[in-house]
Amino acid sequence: MARQAAEPNRSIRAALTRLRRHYSSRRTGPTSILVHTPHPWVRALGLTAVVLLGAWLGLLIVGSVRAPVGPMDTSMTLRPSLSGGTKINVSPLGALEFDSHVAPIRLDVDVDRLDPARSEALVEHPERLSGLQDEVARDVADGTTELAVRSCVAVVSGATALGLAVYRRPRRALAAGGLALALLAASGISAYATWNPKSVLEPRFSGLLSSAPSVVGNARSIVTEFDVYQQELARLVTNVTKLYDAASTLPTYRPDPSTMRVLHVSDIHLNPAAWHIIGSLVEQYGIDVIIDSGDTMDHGTAAENGFLDPIPDLGAPYIWVRGNHDSRITQAYLSRMKNVHVLDDGRAVTVAGLRIAGFGDPQFTPDRSIVAQGDPAERMTGIRFASALRDQARAHTPVDIAVTHNPVAARETDGEVPLVLAGHVHHRETQVLELGTRLKIEGSTGGGGLRAVQNQKPEKVRASVLYLDRTTRRLQAWDEITLGGLGLTTAEVSRHLPEENHPGATPSPSPASPTSPPSPTALSWGRPPDPRKPFWR
Repeated sequence: MARQAAEPNRSIRAALTRLRRHYSSRRTGPTSILVHTPHPWVRALGLTAVVLLGAWLGLLIVGSVRAPVGPMDTSMTLRPSLSGGTKINVSPLGALEFDSHVAPIRLDVDVDRLDPARSEALVEHPERLSGLQDEVARDVADGTTELAVRSCVAVVSGATALGLAVYRRPRRALAAGGLALALLAASGISAYATWNPKSVLEPRFSGLLSSAPSVVGNARSIVTEFDVYQQELARLVTNVTKLYDAASTLPTYRPDPSTMRVLHVSDIHLNPAAWHIIGSLVEQYGIDVIIDSGDTMDHGTAAENGFLDPIPDLGAPYIWVRGNHDSRITQAYLSRMKNVHVLDDGRAVTVAGLRIAGFGDPQFTPDRSIVAQGDPAERMTGIRFASALRDQARAHTPVDIAVTHNPVAARETDGEVPLVLAGHVHHRETQVLELGTRLKIEGSTGGGGLRAVQNQKPEKVRASVLYLDRTTRRLQAWDEITLGGLGLTTAEVSRHLPEENHPGATPSPSPASPTSPPSPTALSWGRPPDPRKPFWR
């Protein structure tokens, strides 16, 4: 009996022994059968996150290079960015931004301080200024080369160190460092492939440098003397000695006799601050004529008319067309003012050498007793406007600028005028229409008026300065001026050129003079004559 009872016990002990041997032969214990192995995609995403974070930390800690640029000491840094580009910070004057490249990295250049010895040498030996541009170019090249090498080291070191801290395996850490280097190389290749040296043509200024276009030069010099423009811009960026000395009194715009300046405003919506802004722009830029594309009021009542009284004292002739928030009462009040030209039904006037025609908005939307007719009414107005423009061309007095409030109406004038201005939508837009007319839509110069306190974020104040050649009356360039909305103090000016005015572009034919019959080539504004249009278009 004892022998029979011992047999099962031996069997059980043998089974337990085999089970222990089975698990002891493996490096993991029996509980490892409960461990979940991560999916390969999860591991890949985790490694990518480690690489990006480590690379960013590396750039942040050791990825900056101090380099002398002319009389300045600067810090150059590569930063992660969704859009790329270059930003030059000139504290406390502001910053300049260029769309120099498209890549997930941005070049930041911070002007730390002026070197007293180098600055004094420039002042005492003005002849050295002639070679300053070449010196600056060499300094920038040397600095960016050192920055590229340091950035590679910073990215690889940061990703490898973080990978080692997270995974605790040298192989995974080295993989993170290699992937970081590959990503940086791909970003560098993308920046090189999309490098745009012409980005200097359209800088964006902020801070006190918002008045920098007045330092840089006028539109005609940009088009015809690009080398001079580059030198002036280089001097603006690099010769900070003079800028620091004149920080509070930056040079104002110097009017050029060959350039006409038009200030385009729109959608003021009863914001009294707009008059101070417009008056300042008129004085700073030497504006020849102001064009208001409507919605100056909010409800168009007679009680609001006193808001318009500052217009005659703005310092330039005021061209106005009715918007959908402006009533006939508003229009009649403005028409009695000195220095104000109210345009409607295609009427044209010649002001400051420009032939300007306008057509008021057919709808007055604050009047709820009348059902708004929407875009069909705007299109019909645009068709009538186009007919009036053709009548002007037949009379040998072709219009240089057409003005209406709604862009839907403005688009119907395509092919009848080189430039048409509109507003209404509270955002900027510039496009060349199918038959060659350039449509420019302005944002709200009043920051949306009362809507500035209704929206979650204040709407920005926008206006544009248009530069036109005095002989051909063609658009040469324009500055887009953007100011922070209610409670904000930011300021930005960006300069733009039409494609045909970029250096090296084929010049477009000039429009016909008012004293000679318009030719089909002259009025096509750089495009072949459209066979669907009569010759006088």
